[in-house]
Amino acid sequence: MPALHGKHLIGGDASAESENTFQSVNPATGEVLPTVFHEATEAEIDRAMTRAAAAFDAFRKTPVETRARFLEVCADEIEALGDPLLQMTQAETGHPQPRCLGERGRATGQARMFAQFIREGSWVDARIDLAQPDRQPLPKPDVRSMMMPVGPVVVFGASNFPLAISVFGADTVSAFAAGCPVVVKAHPAHPGTCEMVAGAILAAIEKCGLPPGIFSLVHGRTNAVGVGLVQHPETTAAAFTGSLRGGRALYDAAAARRVPIPFYAEMGSVNPIFVLPGALKERGSAVAAGYIQSLTLGVGQFCTNPGLAFGLGSAEWDQFVTQAAEGAKNAAPATMLHAGIHHAFVTGVRELQERSGLRLAAQSSQPADAAKSEAACHVFETDADGLRQNPELYEEIFGPVSTVVKCAAPAELEEFASQLDGSLTASLHGTEEDLATYRGLIDILEKKVGRLIFNGFPTGIEVCHAMHHGGPYPASSHSFFTSIGTRCIERFVRPVCFQGWPQSQLPEELRDDNPRGILRLQEGVLTRDPVTRG
Repeated sequence: MPALHGKHLIGGDASAESENTFQSVNPATGEVLPTVFHEATEAEIDRAMTRAAAAFDAFRKTPVETRARFLEVCADEIEALGDPLLQMTQAETGHPQPRCLGERGRATGQARMFAQFIREGSWVDARIDLAQPDRQPLPKPDVRSMMMPVGPVVVFGASNFPLAISVFGADTVSAFAAGCPVVVKAHPAHPGTCEMVAGAILAAIEKCGLPPGIFSLVHGRTNAVGVGLVQHPETTAAAFTGSLRGGRALYDAAAARRVPIPFYAEMGSVNPIFVLPGALKERGSAVAAGYIQSLTLGVGQFCTNPGLAFGLGSAEWDQFVTQAAEGAKNAAPATMLHAGIHHAFVTGVRELQERSGLRLAAQSSQPADAAKSEAACHVFETDADGLRQNPELYEEIFGPVSTVVKCAAPAELEEFASQLDGSLTASLHGTEEDLATYRGLIDILEKKVGRLIFNGFPTGIEVCHAMHHGGPYPASSHSFFTSIGTRCIERFVRPVCFQGWPQSQLPEELRDDNPRGILRLQEGVLTRDPVTRG
């Protein structure tokens, strides 16, 4: 294991003022890892946020090419950490090394994607409406607007993605791309991984000649650290991926400030799957296999694992359930991220087993080893009456557990879709004819989720420009924003309007000659052409 110091990294300076400390634990072995990490004090939180605020003006005014190159150098530095980073991540999370390698690739790949995205530049949504001084009864002024960075952003590292949604995950990358300094609260389950990645970012800052205050990393196991970061007067926005309880508490803290700030939380989601008759007849076996694979991917610890599956009662549905049960039996138990998540999973499954109207269809035939924080796959079975008796099934249990629900008629599919809370995804398996027949169900789901999937599964999110990873509450706190894909930059910018300004003082994105050649809305028409005056 690499040598770590366990201190906060505040604008490039190491700090450890508190005697309140903690250590990470290897969930697969129970081994307490050697590095001692320090809880952030109020003074350290204040220094991190104050330095971020002091660096904001210089950072937001850096040329776009500088920011793009910075993201690429960060990616290079993280890759240069090599196997020791992957080994540390594996030790702190129980993830197999191929998963760690893939996640590192996702983190560095999205950084390079954002670099190209901001180089192209049209994301700033530049809009130009020319003056009409002779207009009656009142002249029209020259009005121009574009997106500009909001200021220091607080990012909370996620437990389940220690590389791709953490210190240098999509939240940090998109904030940097926008021109915002970032203060990251490291996740206490993998603080060593966080420290290593933070060191790579600081090395990139030095290589690119940027102000060191644009990045800080603070540690904390208590709620006080997170609340202190959200409530600090210099914080202008925050991003969080985690539990509904944790996200809601921080959201409320952000709203209770004297000056409220946007808090972008991605939280609980059951990601229902609807298996329509055409799919059951044509390829029910393949859908059942894919369902179990999606359920158990990452030990069920993705925000998109399917927690409910619906279908109409039939011989084909009974066969689907039988095959899904076989898949669950064959799914080997695996180590969860940490003991707390494992305890919550075991408790949730036990409560389901005690409910009337539910039947355990199958579980992993190989016993789970509690000493290794292992979770076994569980699939429960019920019908419409059972779901009505157990509305708790609409709530997420984090881990490889799901319930299949047999419905008697299409109206029940629509009934249960209407009862769903907001979710990140919904998947429909069927034929084109099914989509036409079940249009009412689709209309309901369009209002319930952020991503509708046809003949696919919700896990394995494609990081791309069109991706939307968000949904109505409680899936996320703001359903019109995403935490994955290039649109996530929109969380950390705001429109600024310039009225009547001379050309020489306008941002270059708004000048008549359009020196960056970006796509702009001129007089209501999208074009890359310079402004011409008749």
